[in-house]
Amino acid sequence: MTIHNTAVISPGAKISKGVKIGPWSVIRGNVKIGKNTEIASNVVIDGWTSIGENNKIFPGAVIGTVPQDVKCNDDDRTYVKIGNGNIIREYVTINRATEPETATVVGDNNFFMAYTHAAHNCKVGNGVTMVNFSGLSGHSILENGCVLAGMVGIHQGARVGRLAMVGGLSKVVKDIPPFARADGHPTRIYGLNIIGLTRNNIPAPVIEKLKKAYKILFRSGMNTTQALKKIEEEIPLVDELQYLINFIRVSDRGICK
Repeated sequence: MTIHNTAVISPGAKISKGVKIGPWSVIRGNVKIGKNTEIASNVVIDGWTSIGENNKIFPGAVIGTVPQDVKCNDDDRTYVKIGNGNIIREYVTINRATEPETATVVGDNNFFMAYTHAAHNCKVGNGVTMVNFSGLSGHSILENGCVLAGMVGIHQGARVGRLAMVGGLSKVVKDIPPFARADGHPTRIYGLNIIGLTRNNIPAPVIEKLKKAYKILFRSGMNTTQALKKIEEEIPLVDELQYLINFIRVSDRGICK
């Protein structure tokens, strides 16, 4: 371990081998830090927070403090759980959960750019990118590989599906379906994220099926129930298409169109 002599480490914290902690950082509460994670200067990590291996946390980040929720009891045991290989840039804030024994969860290999925010009880998958100043309200969900451009705002409880791309300054109040390109205030769907699908090695025949499904969903004039029925009747189902259908069917907020 390499810990600067000005860092403040709680006796209850558990720091693994190879961890680096910079000047004036504060690790307090019941924090656990995994192997080879690097914590820069002036970082605060608090509460019942666990952080995995090989993460890089930049100056000014604040992780695991009480949520910005007036209903929260500061003494309740709630968690932040962060996986491996994440990059958490300057002044990122990740709040712990609100309800007792619940968690704000961040997976692996995500990129939180400067000033991004994840509120209480959010779920962030793997390989997600949040560009500067984008923010997640409480209980929102980002699925694997999705991208939020700068200053995107996600409403409480809204979901962004796998490999979706949301354009800058968008106001997201409903769910963004998987594989979509979305943009606007309020947000609308503009088609498939072809570049994201290709970069993630989705086969061309699968992309063609998704194109047909998106035309039915968003260009046919049908309501969502009618469109899903037509897709199931006319397009041979592959895993990605079934996932898209299931995502829409379980939506509580409805989907952006």
